[in-house]
Amino acid sequence: MKTALMVVDVQNDYFPKGKMELYGSSEAACQIGKLLTEFRNRSMPVVHIQHIAAGPNASFFLPGTPGADFYEMTKPSAGEKVFIKHYPNSFRETGLDDYLVSKGIRQLLITGMMTHMCIDTTVRAAYDLGYICITAGDCCATRPLKINNIEISAENVHNSFLASLNGTFSEVLNSADAVKLINSRF
Repeated sequence: MKTALMVVDVQNDYFPKGKMELYGSSEAACQIGKLLTEFRNRSMPVVHIQHIAAGPNASFFLPGTPGADFYEMTKPSAGEKVFIKHYPNSFRETGLDDYLVSKGIRQLLITGMMTHMCIDTTVRAAYDLGYICITAGDCCATRPLKINNIEISAENVHNSFLASLNGTFSEVLNSADAVKLINSRF
């Protein structure tokens, strides 16, 4: 089964000194880097998603700023497809689905940021479009959230959202186990 690695929103604003630093972003980028090496060495497809803020009240990923640029460790290589999005869902108004269908890709290994927003939304959209999804949990990062004056730690947000995806929408694995699963299906 043809599989693509999706790298969602791994951009400078999510890292130290960025406008929206995430918990675990550097560690996730290291793991994504290993997956990129694996996919590139095997000439397997890689798709990068870049979020560019379109809203007037946006505070990060602003067009033309260094914060919106891809993080150095996970930058696209020549020949890797890049889609720009303006919404959490990587499929919305991007041409991503048409591209994947044209390449015969039916399975996605999804990585990136933020677990509770763009990863959750993209995985659910991919599932609705009929893709088989694997989410590499150690290749994702998020931030603490608040509700009713209660702060939810980034770790709890991350694990809760991954747990809600696991089973129905995606197989959530660490990156090493994800590669083993893809190899068994390849």
